[in-house]
Amino acid sequence: MKKFVQNFNIPCYDTDASWRLKPASFMNLAQEAAGLHAVHLGFGYDDLIVKNTAWILSRVKICFLDTPKWRDNITLTTWHKGLERLFYLRDFVITDSEGKERVKATTSWLVLNLETRRLVRDPQLMEEGTVCKENAMETSADKVVMPKDVEPALALQHTVAYSDVDMNAHTNNAMYMQWAMDAVDYETASQKPVKEVTINFNHETKAGDLVSIYKASVEKEDGLHVYVEGKVNEASAFTVDILF
Repeated sequence: MKKFVQNFNIPCYDTDASWRLKPASFMNLAQEAAGLHAVHLGFGYDDLIVKNTAWILSRVKICFLDTPKWRDNITLTTWHKGLERLFYLRDFVITDSEGKERVKATTSWLVLNLETRRLVRDPQLMEEGTVCKENAMETSADKVVMPKDVEPALALQHTVAYSDVDMNAHTNNAMYMQWAMDAVDYETASQKPVKEVTINFNHETKAGDLVSIYKASVEKEDGLHVYVEGKVNEASAFTVDILF
C-alpha cells in the first residue's frame, strides 16, 4: 500500500472562530496518518525504537487551497517519496467529497539516534517498492529565516507545560504551529484565511523551557507574511512563515 487513506468529518475542536481547520490541527492529523502508514510499511515507531532511533520532523510546507470547515467530509491521503539528500520526504493531500483538493503539504523528516543525538542516514531503512514519487507539491519545504530588514518584536513568552509535551517527552510539532498562530494578532488569525505555511523545527524543547516568541510582519505581492521565531536562551527552536 504505497498510499494511506483516511476519511473523516472535521470536528468542532479542530476549527477556529471562522469554522476553518486550524493549521496546527492539520499537523496533528498529518503526523498521525504518517505514523500509521509507516507502521504498515515496516518502518514505524516500534521498528525504529529497537535500534534506539526515531523519526524527527524537520520541515513542513502546507498550502491551504480551500480550507476545510467544521463538519466537512474529507479524505486525507499520504505517501512517502524516499530519501532526498538529508531528508526522507512525505506528502499529503486533503480532498473533499467531490474529489477537489483542499489542502496539500510536503514534509521533510530525519532519523535520529536517541542516545548519541546524531542523524542516521540509512538508504535501506525502507524498501524501494514502498516509495511513491508523486508530488503533492513540486518543491520541498524551504529554510525559513527572519527578514533582515524588519526588527522582530517580542510577541509572547511561553513555558513548555504538560499540554505541549508528547510521548517522546518533548514539545509536539503541532504545538509550535499553535504558538505561532497565537503570536499573530487575533483579528488577522481568526478572520483572514491562512494561504500557506512553512515551518522549520530547529531544536527540541522540553517541559519547563521558557520560549520567547518573536514576530515580524511583511506585506508582499502575494499577501501578508508573518514570520515567527521561538527561542530558548537565544537558540532558535523553530521558525515559521505564515502567508495570509
